[in-house]
Amino acid sequence: MRFEDLAAKYFSMSEEVWQRHTNPWSVWTRYSCLPLLIACIWWRDLFGVWFWPILAALSVWIWVNPRCFKKPAHTDNWASQSVLGERILIYQRAQVPSHHFKTLDVISALLCVFTAMSVAGLFFHEPISTCTGTVGLILAKTWFLDRMVWLYHEVHGRDEVIN
Repeated sequence: MRFEDLAAKYFSMSEEVWQRHTNPWSVWTRYSCLPLLIACIWWRDLFGVWFWPILAALSVWIWVNPRCFKKPAHTDNWASQSVLGERILIYQRAQVPSHHFKTLDVISALLCVFTAMSVAGLFFHEPISTCTGTVGLILAKTWFLDRMVWLYHEVHGRDEVIN
């Protein structure tokens, strides 16, 4: 089972949830998840016993986020199309033009490196590694989402908009 399949199964992404997740508010508020999670782990000693409830609340937010916004009236925007492209990558992999895979491999490698940097920074409570890793993760994820928009346009054409 591929990581994408496992993630989709874990998040229970039904057709309705995917449609709700195409709401730009869902995509943009999802950007808050990583910095909040990093901050929670960074200040774990300061939070004391409150660390676990805060971590649980953030985990719930990550799961609830794609579900708490209504289906958008239009998907003719970058955020919505990034989600639509991600669906193509996960569920219609055979339709993905081969030239995307090398870039996706580079993005995956960067995500691994920056994740390791963030985790090491958090473990050793080292601010430069933590911040560099976190910024790198956000930039690599943004590159991934932008690639998903490109993928969406290639598979469905620029003029087609799914509502």
